[in-house]
Amino acid sequence: MDLSMPDVSALTWSGVGDWLVGTPLLVITVLVVGVIARFVLHRLINRVVATATSKRAERLTNLPGAGRALQAVGVANTRHVQRTQTMGALLKSITTFVVGGITVLTVLSLVGIPLGPMLASASVGGVALAFGAQSLVKDFLSGVFMIVEDQYGVGDVIDTGEVIGTVENVSLRVTQLRDANGMTWYVRNGEIIRIGNKTQGWSTALVDIPIAYDQDVEKAIRTIREVVSGLDDDEAWKDVLLEEPNVAGVESIANGAITIRIIAKTVANEQFGLQREMRERIKLALDRAGVRSPQTLMPPYGGTQPQ
Repeated sequence: MDLSMPDVSALTWSGVGDWLVGTPLLVITVLVVGVIARFVLHRLINRVVATATSKRAERLTNLPGAGRALQAVGVANTRHVQRTQTMGALLKSITTFVVGGITVLTVLSLVGIPLGPMLASASVGGVALAFGAQSLVKDFLSGVFMIVEDQYGVGDVIDTGEVIGTVENVSLRVTQLRDANGMTWYVRNGEIIRIGNKTQGWSTALVDIPIAYDQDVEKAIRTIREVVSGLDDDEAWKDVLLEEPNVAGVESIANGAITIRIIAKTVANEQFGLQREMRERIKLALDRAGVRSPQTLMPPYGGTQPQ
C-alpha cells in the first residue's frame, strides 16, 4: 500500500478520509496491539513470579515447628526470591524483544517493504543457530522450569544421579555442586534427568543406638527419651529442632545387638550437627544408667576378649 500523500490540488475531504482509514490506521492499530500485548505478558510474568514466591513462603509456614524454622530459613528464602525475580526480569526482556520484533515486521509489511529476502536470510541463520545452540536452549528451558518449580536452591544437598553434593550456585544454564570430597561439579541443567533434594524445607536426623542383647530395652528407651526431651528444651538447639525428637523404638535385632532408632526433624542441612550431639549425650546417659553396649566379637588388636 502506498503511504505517499496525494496531489494537494486534487485533495478532497473524502480522499483524506480514505487515506487515514487505510495504512496509517492499520499501522497505529498494530502498534497499539503490540503495546497491549507487551503489557499483558509482563503482568502475566509478574503474577507467575509472585505465585512462585508465595507458594514457597506458604510451604515454609506450613512446616511443623515453622515458628522455630522461619528465621533460620530466611536467607535461603531471600535467595529464592532474588532468583525468581531475576528470571522474571529475563523473561520480560525476551517477551519485549519478541513482541517488538513481530510488531516491526508487521509494520514494514504494511508500508510495502519486501520482507522476503530479509526473512529468508534470517531463516538460514536461524536454522544454523538452532543446530549449534539446541543444547543451550535445552539447558535454558530446564533452568527456567527448575526455578519456577523451586526444585532446589543454594545450600540444598541434592542427588542429580551423577553426583551428590551441596548446591553452591544456580544459573539458568548450569548448577554448581560441591561433593563430600570437596570437588566442585558443574552440571548442565538440560542433562539433569531427576533430582533428589535431601534438604528442601527441612531435614531428617537419624540416629541408631546399639545396646547389648541382654540389656533392659525399656530402661534404655526411657533413658534416651529423657535425653532427647532435654535436648528439645535446650535453648542452643531451639532454632535447629522443628519438633521434639521421636524415639521410634527397636529398629533391629542382629549379631547380639539391639538397635534403637531416634528420628528428628531439623532445619534444612542442620541434621549432621544434631546427630553428633545426640550420640554424645545418649552415650553419657546410658553409661550413667548402666546400659552396656554390644561386646566386640573379636579381641581388639590381638588383646583379650572383654568380659
